[in-house]
Amino acid sequence: MTETVRETERKYEARGAGPALPPLDGVPGVARVADGGTATLDALYYDTPDLRLAAHGTTLRRRTGGADPGWHLKLPLAPHVQGNRDTREEVRLPLAAGDAVPPDAPPEVPPEVPPELAALVRARTGDRPLRPAARLVTVRHLHLLLDAEGRTLAEVARDRVAAHRLTADAPEAAVTQWSEVEVELGPLGDGGTALLDAVEQRLAAAGLRRSAAASKLARALGPDLPAAPAPPPLRTGRTTAADAVLAHLAGHTERLTALDAAVRRDLPDSVHRMRIAARRLRSALKTFPGVLDPAATGPLADELRWLGAELGADRDREVLDARLHGRVAALPAPLVVGPVPARLELWSVRRAADTRPRVLAALDSPRCAALYDALEALLADPPTGPDAGRPAARVLPAALRHDWRRLAKRVGPALDAPPGPGRDRLLHEARKAAKRARYAAEAAQPVLGRPAKRFRDRMKELQELLGEHQDAVVARTVLRELAAAADAAGEPSFTWGVLHQAEQDAADAAERRLPRAWRRASRPGLRRRLSR
Repeated sequence: MTETVRETERKYEARGAGPALPPLDGVPGVARVADGGTATLDALYYDTPDLRLAAHGTTLRRRTGGADPGWHLKLPLAPHVQGNRDTREEVRLPLAAGDAVPPDAPPEVPPEVPPELAALVRARTGDRPLRPAARLVTVRHLHLLLDAEGRTLAEVARDRVAAHRLTADAPEAAVTQWSEVEVELGPLGDGGTALLDAVEQRLAAAGLRRSAAASKLARALGPDLPAAPAPPPLRTGRTTAADAVLAHLAGHTERLTALDAAVRRDLPDSVHRMRIAARRLRSALKTFPGVLDPAATGPLADELRWLGAELGADRDREVLDARLHGRVAALPAPLVVGPVPARLELWSVRRAADTRPRVLAALDSPRCAALYDALEALLADPPTGPDAGRPAARVLPAALRHDWRRLAKRVGPALDAPPGPGRDRLLHEARKAAKRARYAAEAAQPVLGRPAKRFRDRMKELQELLGEHQDAVVARTVLRELAAAADAAGEPSFTWGVLHQAEQDAADAAERRLPRAWRRASRPGLRRRLSR
């Protein structure tokens, strides 16, 4: 069974020979410093042959010794999780029975990475093998910073490290040695930077500086550490259309792959964020056919649509679940007749039991692995089209105006249609077109600036209004199903009818606001400013 902890830590190295700790008594909030003893930590770090995990700031190790032996996977914070640059999340798994390895006698055949952890990095590794990349033996002398009640605020470790870079040709390469100081907030630390900053001032005065390497493994790998892929720089006035579109694709590809682990861990809002990343990638491939060859990107867009649909089943359930629970909670008590909350909760649990396995099966599938590889290949060798080398400031506005015209062809018929299922379907199609126009504006905003932002804001306003309408349509369908189930069980269906009417009122209100929102999104000046 895995557990996850959040670590906030900083590493320091000495300008001279080895780091000597200055006195840390009197640091604000610290009542005294206690000796935490000395331990030897033996860690075997795993990675792909081309070090894909290390390149993306991820470390996977199997460690013996110290207070927390076991398997440790250190991940950067998920893109939607708040934190500072010193914080990472560590997923821990205990060592298997009989799996301990003496520090001086590593096994000839190293233990295999537990499948629970291998799955969390599959978006980075694909089908590439995970094998030992380095072995680090650390002799750690620990100092505990305690508050007035004797509770640990932070740990300050003075480490002597011996690192072995492991390769297929040299399974036990020459040893690299160094000393460093590591400061980590304890469970009672402030979670921010105040205590770390105060300790850092003391260390700096003693000649210690922040380590240039992000981790011990990064320092051990040295020049062998690959750089993470970086999008092309966007240069004002000189950015090509390909530069702008590829930078957008690179950013959302990174978000998509980073969120894979968050979805597997069932972090709040992770499915929603990953689905949005997939949609934005697909939208960009569709919106800029002159920049990237649609004959080459079409199959990739289809696969992104598939992934979005697989994620959508769980995300739509989350949205509808929150909406209906909110509706029930807002009803006056006399209008809640029968076991309404219990039936709604039962529906929610059953839906989650269906949708959650579907999401995980999609992420574990060869199809998803192939999609990640295809995105990486696209960025490495983009299939450019005739507009790729043209100035982004000329190409992108034309694409946005095209998406607006596409939207207009859907909104007009929807507004003219009579109320009913047919109009609901037309409004849903308009919503999807508004979303694509909004995503196109987001891709163009780094180049076009405020005009693209204003265009995006209008498209977002329209999309959200149409989204409210669609959510009400879907909710009414589910409420009719719940009412039928309640009636069949001999329960009152009155409350389900009240909720159905509330959703009908919400849909009607959205339709009344739609003409004004469309007028705001249709102002000619909104599109003219894009070309200035």
